[in-house]
Formats: sequence, structure tokens, C-alpha cells
Amino acid sequence: MKKAIHTAILLAALLIGLFGYRQYKAHVLAEEIAGKIIRFHVRANSDAELDQELKLKVRDAIGSCMQPLLSGVGDIEKSRKIIKASLPKIERTAEETIAAQGFSYPVTASLATVEFPQKTYGSYTFPAGLYEALEVVIGEGKGQNWWCVMYPNLCFYNSVYEVVGKDAEKSLERALTKEEYESLMENKNYEIKFAFLDWLKEKIPH
Repeated sequence: MKKAIHTAILLAALLIGLFGYRQYKAHVLAEEIAGKIIRFHVRANSDAELDQELKLKVRDAIGSCMQPLLSGVGDIEKSRKIIKASLPKIERTAEETIAAQGFSYPVTASLATVEFPQKTYGSYTFPAGLYEALEVVIGEGKGQNWWCVMYPNLCFYNSVYEVVGKDAEKSLERALTKEEYESLMENKNYEIKFAFLDWLKEKIPH
């Protein structure tokens, strides 16, 4: 009996240690990935249908004006400088789009550090964490948001419509290590099942 309990305790320690290591490793990878990408984040005024439709029109307009500026850029620092220099143009483009749709919402654009939950985009699942992002806020910014990855360039292929093409995949793969890239395609919902507890119950007399 003592041997069985001792074995169960060792198994529990092993599983807990493995779970802790995987959690730590996932956290490190998340921070490394976040430091190598810039996201594009558009926040709608509200969840009303017209506000959500407006959000997508603003997204498309900004995408059209930024595509020629960022196309082919393979360096995060250069992308950052282009985005910062383009903030007035981005706001103007958004304001013109909003006005053309008959709305008068104010809009702000900034390159900011934004906290994101875990998000799936195409076949990639990006971990939760703090990311640098071009954040565009329409009106009160209380509606559901839309996002993609602006650097490496995933936004300006087919993935404006959340279809990540081969060129976009290669762009992302070049920016990350093999381990980081592969981690984006793994299932993040790790689950530890302590089956040994059932086994232990069978061994301990009642």
C-alpha cells in the first residue's frame, strides 16, 4: 500500500512539473512572438449592425491606403516608422470613410501597446498577451473589434477576409523562429488528466 501511494505521489509531481514547464514555455514563446509582430486593430463604435458594417468599411479603406506603403517591407522597425508617419493619413482616411457613410463619429489612430486575448486568425492561433498594434478607434470604441497582423504582412494579401494565403504564410514564417511559427498552429487548450487518481482510489482500502 505504501509503495502504491508513493508511486502515485511521484506521478503527481511529474505531471505537475510537466504542466508547469509547458505553461512556462508557452509564456516565453508568447512574449517572443509578440515582440516580432505588429497587429492591426479596428474597434467599432458599438455592436449595432450599422456600426459593425462601418467598422469593416474603415478597415478596407485603411488597408487600401497602407498596402502600397507596407508591401514588401521585411523589417519590423521600418514598418513601425511607416505606420507612425502615416497616422494622420490613417485618421483622415477613416474620417472620410465614416463621413461618406453618413456618420460623424470621431476617430483616433495610434501605434499602441494593446492587450489581446488568445485569437485565431485563419489557421493560426496567436497567444494572449501585450502586442504592439495600429489601433483605430471609431467613436466610443465599445463594439466588437476586427484585427489582423500588419507586420509581417498578413493584412494585405487575402487575409483582410481572414484567408491566409501562401505568400502571407511565408512572410510570417520568415519573421519567426521555427518553434515560434509551429506553436501558432498548435492547439493551445492543453488539458492534464490525472487518471492516476482513479487508479489510486482502487488501491486504497475504504
